[in-house]
Amino acid sequence: MPANSDFQQAIQAAQRSALVGPNVLRKALPVVGGGMVLTAAGVLGGMALLASSPALFTPLFFVALIGNFILFFVAQNVAMKGNNSTALPLLTTYSLLTGFTLSGLVVQAQLVAGAGAIATAAIATGITFVLASVFGRRMSDDVGQALGGVVGLGVVGLLIAMVVQLVGGIFFPGFGGGGLELMIAGFGTVIFIGAAFVDFYTMPRTYTDDQYLAGALGMYLTYINLFIFILRLIIAINGGGRRE
Repeated sequence: MPANSDFQQAIQAAQRSALVGPNVLRKALPVVGGGMVLTAAGVLGGMALLASSPALFTPLFFVALIGNFILFFVAQNVAMKGNNSTALPLLTTYSLLTGFTLSGLVVQAQLVAGAGAIATAAIATGITFVLASVFGRRMSDDVGQALGGVVGLGVVGLLIAMVVQLVGGIFFPGFGGGGLELMIAGFGTVIFIGAAFVDFYTMPRTYTDDQYLAGALGMYLTYINLFIFILRLIIAINGGGRRE
């Protein structure tokens, strides 16, 4: 039994360290960057519409939100199959719609904390990307696996807290603002900083080179969520998270 156990541990170690997509990061990173640029364009478009036709913005926001949700699963499925010629336009549309749905949050941050809040969130996200790209690639299997597990549990806890905040706000007006929003925003920021490092470790071990668009989608979502939670944290710190 001890010999068999050692053999199994050796196999598991080899599987953890094996790179199934040695070039996937090189292929995916330009797509992630392009997605962020398209998202910024979507934000600007949404802000312009919100300023000029707020009555039109609301129904379009919900249409974009529902369409974005559906488009995510379609694009992910196509990208996982390596059908990149079809997945790329889907991801392009997804990035633009994501930006449009974020425009309300960006406007709120601008009103509460000024334009500097948006710049701060963008710069902090960029710095995280640089640090993660340097250190995430170099993580050992033990560190990468452990950090991945912590991040996974953290995301589950974050989702539970957000559901409690949403449901509580529906039944108890004023619930979910102030301290709870500050806690959720801060916790979400920490979790997605960790996820940024994990992405650079897991992507070459999860996706083949042909699945680079699927990997790019996962990494894109990490940085979009990081940007969102940093903005929420800034808004909460400046009192904008209170619900009177």
